[in-house]
Amino acid sequence: MAHAPSPDVDDVAAALYSSIGLCLRVLRLSRGEGAPSLSEVSALKRLDRGGATTVTALAAAEQISVQSMGATLGALETRGLVHRDRDPDDGRRSVLSITPAGRRVLEDKQNARTQQLARALSGDFSPVELDQLMTAAPLIERMARRL
Repeated sequence: MAHAPSPDVDDVAAALYSSIGLCLRVLRLSRGEGAPSLSEVSALKRLDRGGATTVTALAAAEQISVQSMGATLGALETRGLVHRDRDPDDGRRSVLSITPAGRRVLEDKQNARTQQLARALSGDFSPVELDQLMTAAPLIERMARRL
């Protein structure tokens, strides 16, 4: 029994780049009213994963100016999503950390996107197609970790 030829790696990469990119753009554009901006979510995620840090360190990690990060964090602080404390190592500096309300915002955002994907999948995807997507998910994650 003859096997179908394996797809070309470049063709697979191009198809994944296109489809994953479209999916991400649609999810990013469907931000609800009052929802945090992309830069705010990114800052919250970094604080959640990395713990308390300075504006300068966050700006460097996000590859944006300290002024832009300061504005982002100021807006988050005003909404009670981050908290500012004196740096225990250098009292002249401040460190920022995510608050429980900030964690809830991240959870709510993830839940909203998950629900958006679930609504799209519940439409016209067959059980076989859902199985294929479930099988592909860990492969896509493994690929992402190697980037």
